Amino acid sequence: LPATVIVLLSLLTLVLAEKHTIMFDNRCGHGTPQLIVGGKILANNATFSADGPLLSGIAYLQTGKCLLNGEGCTLVEMSLVNPACPGCGSSTDISLIPPLAYSVSTGFSYFGGCDGMGATCSSPSCAAAFFNPDENRVQVACQDNNVNLLITFC
Repeated sequence: LPATVIVLLSLLTLVLAEKHTIMFDNRCGHGTPQLIVGGKILANNATFSADGPLLSGIAYLQTGKCLLNGEGCTLVEMSLVNPACPGCGSSTDISLIPPLAYSVSTGFSYFGGCDGMGATCSSPSCAAAFFNPDENRVQVACQDNNVNLLITFC
């Protein structure tokens, strides 16, 4: 009986393990999608999976004009986390707060939870982006566990 309990607990841990995937769809024909967390490049044009929460991530299309933190480019900011309380789940947005600047059409959408929720910024004056640090109207929240993110350029 103890061996059965250990196996069941192991399976339960696997089922409850938090995991998030970020995928890129670069339709521009140029540039390299980048995912940055804590000043480190985690992915260049590749799918990235996080075992656990992914907090304070940024992504942009590196066209040769962007600095490491996305300065000069359109930025997607994300925190993907399973909600531990109402309203404390994942949040993603598009930012054009200076020194960021519009570079290419950029969008995101959740999948594997909150399907269809997201935003797109197709012009320098798009309504779906932050332009000032004190705004919060454009954040797209998701309260589903293990939600994933698709980021699209052009």
